[in-house]
Amino acid sequence: MIRRLRLATLAATITVSISISVAAGAGAATVRATPSRSGARGPSNLLGVVPSRTASHRATGGNLVYHGGPVMRTNKTFAIYWIPAGWSMVSGYRGTINRYFVGVARDSGGTQNVYSTLTQYSDTTGRIAYSQTFGGSTTATTAFPANGCPAYRTMRVCLTDAQVAAQVKRVIAAKGWVAGPTHAFFLFLPKSVGTCDDAGGSACAFVGFCAYHSWAGSGSTQVVYANMPYADTDPGGCSTGQRPNGNDADDTLNVTSHEHREMIEDPNGNAWFDSSGEEGADKCAWTFGATIGSTASGAYNQVIDGHDYFVQEEWTNSHSRCVQRGT
Repeated sequence: MIRRLRLATLAATITVSISISVAAGAGAATVRATPSRSGARGPSNLLGVVPSRTASHRATGGNLVYHGGPVMRTNKTFAIYWIPAGWSMVSGYRGTINRYFVGVARDSGGTQNVYSTLTQYSDTTGRIAYSQTFGGSTTATTAFPANGCPAYRTMRVCLTDAQVAAQVKRVIAAKGWVAGPTHAFFLFLPKSVGTCDDAGGSACAFVGFCAYHSWAGSGSTQVVYANMPYADTDPGGCSTGQRPNGNDADDTLNVTSHEHREMIEDPNGNAWFDSSGEEGADKCAWTFGATIGSTASGAYNQVIDGHDYFVQEEWTNSHSRCVQRGT
């Protein structure tokens, strides 16, 4: 299954289009599970698209190859929770995600977690350092705009990638935050909010993907962002089956980890990916490896800043496989 809308750097021509009909109120909307794409750029900048775990996957593209673009040698993360009136996230959801970002930053420089695999990759200016900071979080309560894409399944709201990017930019401006090529912005949506690539529903959350990352603009003011739907909206497709923190955030953190690491190694889609167009975390989607312990509410395979998490493995070129941490 193709999980990534690749740039023109792909030599092969690949076209996949799967259409399914889903309920949309009294009518029906057609949503394509996977966007068509060819060697030329697809209809958007969606990268690192996490597929539903029900889709079979086997890494076949070999090691990651450098294609000349920039990486995030260091990075700063920001969390945006978009919760208009009438919508909500379960208690502890935001706190657990914020704690994760703080913990990942505090463990900078170590080899004990999955982020340590990134230090083997580099760009023309040098090697990626496990050096992260957390810039903070905010809750945006502005109303959702009119649906930019067809409502589907049980979703009352459907946001396009363009609407997601516009909201990220609004929040950055309102908060006085600074965008740029080493800043990563995560937009977290409430449960049961749908989101699609474009107005035609080329790819939609919980039908074709669980999360993705992208960018807008270029140079020193570009906005690197990730669209993070509420994973527990689709427990069968986007949940891990483990909740070491006993919270819906556990499921979302798995795909957050996926997108964060890909934003570091391939923020603009022209740095590190394999011959099939897959980024490092794409190659290891839904591959978790051995657990190292359990809490009262679920198993974990990572301890980050003293807290337990269950997140997927990451590809390492050094061993040509998925691993839980650098060696």
